[in-house]
Amino acid sequence: MTPPHRDTQDERDTPAASGSRGARTPRSLARRDRGDRRTAHRELPRTDATPFPHRAMLHGLRPISSWLVRRRYRVRVQGAEHTPSTGPVLFAANHVGVMDGPLLAIFAPRPVHALTKAEMFGGRLGTFLLWSGQVPLDRFHADPAAVKTCLRVLRDDGAVGIFPEGRRGAGDLERFHRGAAYLALVTGAAVVPVTLLGTREPGGWSGELPPRGTMVDIVFGAPFTVPPQPWPRTKEHVAATSVLLREHMLAHLAASRASTGRDLPGPLPPGDLEPDPATGVTDQGAP
Repeated sequence: MTPPHRDTQDERDTPAASGSRGARTPRSLARRDRGDRRTAHRELPRTDATPFPHRAMLHGLRPISSWLVRRRYRVRVQGAEHTPSTGPVLFAANHVGVMDGPLLAIFAPRPVHALTKAEMFGGRLGTFLLWSGQVPLDRFHADPAAVKTCLRVLRDDGAVGIFPEGRRGAGDLERFHRGAAYLALVTGAAVVPVTLLGTREPGGWSGELPPRGTMVDIVFGAPFTVPPQPWPRTKEHVAATSVLLREHMLAHLAASRASTGRDLPGPLPPGDLEPDPATGVTDQGAP
């Protein structure tokens, strides 16, 4: 996801003073929290008029989906304890196969509203994705609606999923879009790196599922955090933050491969690499 070069017009928490009666009640704390969120939604880019994605199917289907997936694959989840239990969280994962998005939505420690390419939102599958809380993203044009939906979730202390590589590939983070860094800078969300291993066979096509019984590893790492940056946010600031985030994710990727004893599946077969915009990418040679 490519962020705008600078926030545009379309584009929290100090302890409450103790009253004479002592500590705040749960009700008063809830009111203060709602007030903080309303204030955050009025910051640029504003999200006070942006609807929250659907949640019913996302929350309700996770247990049964986990059971179904585990009947076909041996899923190992590591490092879930690294995920903050409260506050905004951005799960940033490598991307090697078609299973990655569903697995992140099902097995993440918190329900995830994942950015998903807009091409997936057609027919019955698209209806299912929308009602399960996923966020359509136009990868080839500026998509303020997708950006605002993610900001709405994060400002309401929810969790968003993103694949900084954009398209499926080797999963080595060689390409790295700057959308994750932008969302973190706007909201101060904790960015939890995620490594997915085993979701595609070596040499396999991007849309293929691994054979039944395959071991799939999902490894969550220590969060990367940056303080929220008030408007305006420059392209240079986002780019510099993206470089640091990529370094953090590369370190987690190396640690995940060492702890699981597994490797990435390698590049996709010739002709299977999807088009992906070259704008807003922190490549391997970036300073």
